[in-house]
This record gives sequence, structure tokens and C-alpha cells, in this order.
Amino acid sequence: MSSLFETLRMIKIEHSIFALPFALASAFLAADGIPETRVLILILIAMVSARSAAMAFNRWLDADIDGRNPRTRIRSIPAGKLSRAYVLGFTLFSTGIFFGTCALINPLTLMMSPIVIIVLLGYSLTKRFTALCHLVLGLALGLAPVGAWVAVKGTLDFIPFLLGTAVLFWTAGFDIIYSCQDENFDKKEGLHSIPVMFGVSNSLSLARSMHLLTMIILVNFGTTLMLGWLYWTGLVMVTLVLVYEHRLVWGDDLSKVDMAFFTMNGIVSLVFGIMTIAAVLV
Repeated sequence: MSSLFETLRMIKIEHSIFALPFALASAFLAADGIPETRVLILILIAMVSARSAAMAFNRWLDADIDGRNPRTRIRSIPAGKLSRAYVLGFTLFSTGIFFGTCALINPLTLMMSPIVIIVLLGYSLTKRFTALCHLVLGLALGLAPVGAWVAVKGTLDFIPFLLGTAVLFWTAGFDIIYSCQDENFDKKEGLHSIPVMFGVSNSLSLARSMHLLTMIILVNFGTTLMLGWLYWTGLVMVTLVLVYEHRLVWGDDLSKVDMAFFTMNGIVSLVFGIMTIAAVLV
């Protein structure tokens, strides 16, 4: 039982809240109403298993780096709470669940599943050679609304890619904020990130620009689909939350970065998901 709790802690199951509301909103939009219960359940299983595989692989791959970083040395492997073999096995198990679930949805989701896994697992390698790692993480989360749309409709369309692009820049923006904590450590280790390349102050400015671009895309998204007042009310709320998020890390003050990263972005995703779904159903 202790291994189960530690595994859930390792993969931070609660962080599924970041991408899940966007995926569900995409599913409801694709169905133009309430999707089939079976499809919704399979979407949830696919998302949780894919994200679990990605997080476990990241912890397995970065175990030595995490052990040298004062901020992350308490993570499961460096702290000796889970073995590397166990974490790798969990990665493979979660990947298998993901592929099996995609096979149960429709042929296109199965065809797309290897691409999704390559992006999700490949992200963990990117900070070793490129500062664009934040955008790769954004791509990983941005695939969620695309996959949910395909699960419901069985086809690829422009609409979910537009939403996925918004998620990409939103994620990249908040990941840049989070990675500012490790600027000095990453420099010492020879790792790549936007803060390492441009410094904390410039990186926070770039994160603000990415979130502005996110809002521009979401405005275009709502206009394209002619969504109603509930969507636009939700978008105003999301804007206010993002403004507050950036106020929390204004200048070089990173003392409230956890609140900016975890709490504010959880609210952003929940508000967007709930208000978009409401706009579809009303």
C-alpha cells in the first residue's frame, strides 16, 4: 500500500487537472453535446495512463539529476522510496494501458498513440540539448484536446489543433515560470532552459508574452466556433487569473512560484473547461 501511495505522489496525479478540463471541453465540443459515457471513460483512462507514463519516465530518467538538486532530492527515487526498476516497470505498464485504451476507442486514436507517447516521453530528454523544452512540454499537453476530439469524432479537424495550440503556449508559459527556480542549478549541470538562456527577469517577460498569445488564440477559438456568453465570461475569468498569476512572480520574486504554478493554473484549466462545456450544453 505504501508503494501505491508513493507512486501516486511521484506522478502527482492531482496535476492531471492541468490538461484534463481542456480535453473534456474538446470532447463536448466534438460531440456538440454530451459524448457517449463509454468514450468519456476511455478518454479519462487514456489521459491518466499517458500522463502517468510520462511522469514516471521523467523521474526514472532524471533520478541522478534530481538527487543533486536540493529542491528535488526528496523525490521518490533519490529519496530511496521507490527503486529505478519499479519506476521503469510502472512506465511500461502505464504505456501499455494507454495503447490498449486507444485501441478500444477507434482506429485513428490507435494510429496516433505512438506519436503521443514519443512526445510525452521525449520531453524528458529535451532539457539536455535545447531551451525549447518548455514548448515540447506544451506540445505534450496540447495533444490532449486533439486526442479527445479524435476519440469522439474519429477524424482530425482544425478546431482541436487551435485549442491545442492555446494549451501549448499556456503550458510553456507557466513551465518557464516554474523553471526559474532552477536557473543556477541548471547552469551548473549544463542543462538547457529559457531562464538559463535569458535570465529570470527576461524569462518572466517571455512567459507573460506566451500567455498573452494564449488569450489571443482562445479569442479566435471562441469566435470561430461562435460560442456564447458563458464561454466569454469564462475567458474573462481566465484572463484575470493569469494576470494575478504574473503579479505573484513580478520582478525577480520567486517566493510565491508554487502558488503561481499549481494553484493559479489549476484554476485556469478548471474555469475554462467548466465554462466551455456549459456554453456547449446551454
